[in-house]
Amino acid sequence: MANSNNWIDIASDVQYSPDLFSIPPHYIKDIKSVLIPNGFVKDRIARLAFDIVNDTDGPLNICCILKGGYQFFSDLVANIKKIRKVNNQSIPLTYDFIRVKSYVNTESTGNIQVSLTENELKKYEGKDILIVEDLVDTGKTMVELLKLLKKYNPKSIKVACLMIKKRENKDYPYIPDYVGFSIPDEFIVGYALDYNEHYRDLDHVCIINDEAKKRFSI
Repeated sequence: MANSNNWIDIASDVQYSPDLFSIPPHYIKDIKSVLIPNGFVKDRIARLAFDIVNDTDGPLNICCILKGGYQFFSDLVANIKKIRKVNNQSIPLTYDFIRVKSYVNTESTGNIQVSLTENELKKYEGKDILIVEDLVDTGKTMVELLKLLKKYNPKSIKVACLMIKKRENKDYPYIPDYVGFSIPDEFIVGYALDYNEHYRDLDHVCIINDEAKKRFSI
């Protein structure tokens, strides 16, 4: 069963020097530290896939939140397929891709813009949906997206999120059904997460320095 309190907690003092990892030369001056190495990310995703398969008994419509969620989505689906075959479970999968915009520079506005049309949203009626998101920050964006999708009467909606941000002395306003990591309240990039369309091609989850934020701000 999905357990919203079951995640790996990354402490604020667990950060690694970029000199210890393979970082593209054009980014090395921008990286303050590596927060989660790529291998650690992929191993955690394999476990999330196992939990999702164990919780699923029928067709599953997996909705990837673009653009940051595409790498997580790709690795998660690949692992779900492997487990499905090993366990001889028949779980048909269908895919959708949704663009949801709520960020300006490093801040979430809480107002969402969704790429799907009315007719595209209507097809969710009666379906089991798994939303795949890279990062839940304040939770406002996801709460608004779920409100929108529930208007179209899906059978169920669950959310798999690679990372959630922890905030000192504050409760999470929203916790997904499946969570990979709880991370410090830092602005992160890599593993397809971006800063104004930069750094998606970093393999590791990293923290960028202030100079990089200034250079690529809009």
